[in-house]
Amino acid sequence: MSFSRSVGATISLLCLLATAVAANPSAVQVPAHSSEQAPALLPQQFGGWEMQGPPQTSTDPAVADPTNAAVLKEYRFSDLASSTYSREDGRTLKIRAARFADASGAFGAYTFYLQPAMAKEQIGDQGASAGQRVLFYRGHVLVDAQFSQESAMSVAQLRELAGALPRPSGNSANLPTFIEFMPHRDYAANTQKYVMGPAALAAQAPPVSADLVDFNTSAEVSLARYNTASGEATLMLISYPTPQLAAEHLRRIEAAHHMAQPQAGVSGVSNVESAGSFFDKRTGPIIAIATGPVSDSDAKSLLGMVNWEASVTWNQATDNQQARDLYMLILNIVILCGILAGLAVVAGVAFGGIRILMKRWYPDKIFDRPEQMEFISLRLTETVVRGTSPTGTDGGRRAPQNPE
Repeated sequence: MSFSRSVGATISLLCLLATAVAANPSAVQVPAHSSEQAPALLPQQFGGWEMQGPPQTSTDPAVADPTNAAVLKEYRFSDLASSTYSREDGRTLKIRAARFADASGAFGAYTFYLQPAMAKEQIGDQGASAGQRVLFYRGHVLVDAQFSQESAMSVAQLRELAGALPRPSGNSANLPTFIEFMPHRDYAANTQKYVMGPAALAAQAPPVSADLVDFNTSAEVSLARYNTASGEATLMLISYPTPQLAAEHLRRIEAAHHMAQPQAGVSGVSNVESAGSFFDKRTGPIIAIATGPVSDSDAKSLLGMVNWEASVTWNQATDNQQARDLYMLILNIVILCGILAGLAVVAGVAFGGIRILMKRWYPDKIFDRPEQMEFISLRLTETVVRGTSPTGTDGGRRAPQNPE
């Protein structure tokens, strides 16, 4: 009986624990990443290079680039670390690493500083070089490296640096999906630009101004140049959160383009480029615009290569705190129910197995001892005495008569 009471008390305690954890799922969650200190941008050493003194850090975009501080703000600049590395042979390497809120910001800043004359390099997520300068980004970090003397192993050494950089987590590691609809055929190398605000857009001389794009609606822009048979064309994609917003802004762009057409005796300035061909269309939540000094057929052909297709992802991660709390609550309940069920099975098998072994090894000594076997007996094997009824028939019981 004492063993049964202890098993019951254990199960009751575990039930109380399950109820407490289910009511407060945050007790078993890992502390939020936001409360953790951001990891250092640059390592002390890599590939034979060793840092000289502590790195210089700043959270001011004007320190990173005084001329384009507004552009870095649009790309959600976070902080900067710069340092000088040296090797035993006397060569030096100056590195400036800028961290952004997510990979989209680092990618946009990379395209902003990328020059068409640069050569493509396999470093990080994307990289390019021009002489002794190497530009690349990995995750949400953009790196600008300047060698004092270039060597055959410079690129391989920077690959090791790219592997040591901190990485973003969750959705912040993803690039914008609409840039996948930029055509690859006839693309002019290193001309793609990803834009998140009016300052960066104004620096690209776009076919449509920032007023018509309307970045207040969470719009994003991608531009690139393409080599066609009749000349170089510019393709501009504007992505909006919904197709309805895209349709509304397309009407505004077309109205502005019609107003920009030259009229007899009238001259003016418009927000839409009117020189050369100008064709636009909407495909889902994306507006595609093809412009430039090219033939109408080449502009239409380039525009025809942009076709949006909807894709449904059922396992997409979410940043909704309430949904995450509900998920953790259900997960904790399921886990603790499984633990309780497992403990119940183990306790039952252990109790039954020990009882069987004890009865086999020590019969009538531990369990089922005669002095403890108290039960009610019906005594069905005793003889029943029957008499005759006063009418002379059997069926009744009467007291025995004394003999004379």
